Amino acid sequence: MSKFHRGLIAGLVAALAVAAVPAQAKGCLKGAVVGGVAGHVAGHHAVVGAVAGCAIGHHLAVQKEREAAQAQALARAQAATPAPAASAPRSQDAGTDGW
Repeated sequence: MSKFHRGLIAGLVAALAVAAVPAQAKGCLKGAVVGGVAGHVAGHHAVVGAVAGCAIGHHLAVQKEREAAQAQALARAQAATPAPAASAPRSQDAGTDGW
């Protein structure tokens, strides 16, 4: 078995082991795959790339989830705030001196 295959298998096993914990694995698997490929291309460092990709992918997924929660909370707050009552249209000559 070549070094590449061992590194690829080790990276996939590590990614799948982390993916078994869904609360912490958001974004990790995709990041690990991209990082593993990038690490392999950059100099046969697939495992290091997979670990770094997992960490970065998880960070980006948490950040995206946090932004979505903030946007949803803002939308709820805006929907809960009552709109100002529309006033009746004013006629042109009401309360004027004829101009």
